[in-house]
Amino acid sequence: MNYMNEDQPQQPDPVESEKKKQNSIVETIQQLGQTTTPASESNIFCMTIIGQVEGHIVLPPQNKTTKYEHLIPQLVAAEQNPKIEGILIVLNTVGGDVEAGLAIAEMISSLSKPTVTLVLGGGHSIGVPIAVAGNMSFIAATATMTIHPIRLNGLVIGVPQTFEYLDKMQERILKFVTMHSNVTEEKFKELMFKTGELTRDIGTTVIGSDAVKYGLIDAVGGLGDALRELNNRIAERKPAAAQTGVYN
Repeated sequence: MNYMNEDQPQQPDPVESEKKKQNSIVETIQQLGQTTTPASESNIFCMTIIGQVEGHIVLPPQNKTTKYEHLIPQLVAAEQNPKIEGILIVLNTVGGDVEAGLAIAEMISSLSKPTVTLVLGGGHSIGVPIAVAGNMSFIAATATMTIHPIRLNGLVIGVPQTFEYLDKMQERILKFVTMHSNVTEEKFKELMFKTGELTRDIGTTVIGSDAVKYGLIDAVGGLGDALRELNNRIAERKPAAAQTGVYN
């Protein structure tokens, strides 16, 4: 009678291991377009907001979307993680759900860690409050931001209460943007209600240097500038945190 030693470790099947390795490579190619996964041991958490900001209504599957219920837990985790010392927000969005976008912007503005935002390509519509929510904001020289009044899609009940609701929602966005940037309320309203520039709507498309000139964005720059600023803010925060004995 043969007795098997239960403590003896089982040897891995080389064929099975090779299959897992090949499946991992295929998945990496599908997700990232390359065969190797970049090393991600960093003290900076990068969050991307791309496509359309999806809110309470699920958008069609062909739409490139950023779901706000995915971003909020990530921001909470980044705030609590002691290894993460700074947060970089990269935007290339056409806008989307107003309340969802405003919720993301409010989360970013309430973070205690240094936060830098970078607009690449476009930061339109509700992307504007998100772009100004950080401690410092950058925009690429050729990137654009479209500022316009908020709109409702679908069936709209034509009663005074509907327009009062729109007015209050617009006032929330106006206050947030002016509070977190250097643009004045008068200038932002002027850009928002300008006629003759957009084909089917009132509003303004602001390009790179103009966004800085109006005080909407802090500086024109790219990824290197944003990371340099973020690292400087992290370095400045460390001595202050060491004196108080608190560093998240």
